[in-house]
Amino acid sequence: MDFYYPNFQNDMWRIVGYLTFGDRQAFEDPSARRFDQPKIEAFCRERGIAMYDTSEEIIRLNDNASDASLQVVREVNLGALLSAIPQCHTLLATGGKAAETLCRITGCALPAVGAWSPARHAGRELRIWRMPSSSRAYPRSVEWKAEFYRRPFQEVGIL
Repeated sequence: MDFYYPNFQNDMWRIVGYLTFGDRQAFEDPSARRFDQPKIEAFCRERGIAMYDTSEEIIRLNDNASDASLQVVREVNLGALLSAIPQCHTLLATGGKAAETLCRITGCALPAVGAWSPARHAGRELRIWRMPSSSRAYPRSVEWKAEFYRRPFQEVGIL
């Protein structure tokens, strides 16, 4: 994929649009059923948002992307990633498997959905937030999911 959350069925960019612009369609391309990738990339650069996977190699045990069907083979080298982003101190895991993986890497406790756990990794104090999945397979409204993202977005200055 060229960028994160490109699937038009995923609600991530609707959540971000709703929170930052009050418009869940803010990142949609009005000429097609897709997201406006250049607009999203510019927004992320402007707001200091970086995205990366918690696992660099996985096996899909079934033919779907559900957490239960993913086996982590190789986790991200979080220390190397953090060294490339020296100002990063807050990580949002967008789903259970991502949160479990980050907590395993950092040795922190798994937080409840919408909460964070303190972690120390690569000489840095971190907050590991566990967010609800933005997938439509998680059957909640954009507005409901967005409320979980509001607090960390406010704390880091995205809002």
